Amino acid sequence: MSLALTEIERVKTISKEEFYTNYVKKQKPVVVEQLTQDWPAFEKWNLEYMKQVAGDKIVPLYDDRPVSHKDGFNEAHAKMKMSDYVDLLQAKPTNYRIFLYNLMSEVPVLKDDFKWPNIGLRLVKQLPMLFFGGENSKVFMHYDIDYSNILHFHFHGKKRCVLFAPTETPYLYKVPHALISREDIDFDNPDFQKWPALQKAKGLVTELNHGEMLYMPEGYWHYMKYVTPGFSMSLRAFPRQIGNLSKAAYNVFIMRNFDNVMRKWKGQKWIDYKNEKAITNTNKYL
Repeated sequence: MSLALTEIERVKTISKEEFYTNYVKKQKPVVVEQLTQDWPAFEKWNLEYMKQVAGDKIVPLYDDRPVSHKDGFNEAHAKMKMSDYVDLLQAKPTNYRIFLYNLMSEVPVLKDDFKWPNIGLRLVKQLPMLFFGGENSKVFMHYDIDYSNILHFHFHGKKRCVLFAPTETPYLYKVPHALISREDIDFDNPDFQKWPALQKAKGLVTELNHGEMLYMPEGYWHYMKYVTPGFSMSLRAFPRQIGNLSKAAYNVFIMRNFDNVMRKWKGQKWIDYKNEKAITNTNKYL
């Protein structure tokens, strides 16, 4: 058995009015296939180009090891020159990923390669973020701390994206005081005997190709797998729903700091406690 996933709706192009009315207002994901075709990035953005313009930059790398009490919030596992990292991506599969990296501020020339889409969202101009991954590397199931509406553009190769609406949270083994589900769940091939509630979760799936954009609404869970080496860019707009704005503020100013204090105080016991609670909290819905 596999997860109950429906293909995300796709359109070739879309007007500002259609996007806002049919997707933003309804908080419904969509893939827009040709939004970037008039961007310089559509022709230029590949791994070799990133190596040319950013090769000397030291970049933070993350792998798929489980969260440890020794790790700070979003603390990198390793660092490497971008040129060496691109060589690694092209040589062999690797779990090392670049995550939430503001390469735009490090390499301003990249800003000339894309256009801010006039698509009915007020995008935060300071926050174009880049994400890189090697073949078969995975981004664990999570939702974003700030509940943003996200435009996620993929470049160089293919990326599989699995989404769940916030309404599916009860079935996803959410770890308390965190933004993730249990990290030992394989969302490509879940063990329903171990994680029975996942059978109740109804999700969405798509495979992004070069230049395609995925719209992820506020608070949507997402799991990403790089089918080939590649990279993505996210543009963000603050949540429109008041309830989500307050959840975002709570996450940033209270939850994150509380979790850091507890990790330092309780150590691995705190991580183990949260992982246990993820099971007991979810099993109530069986």
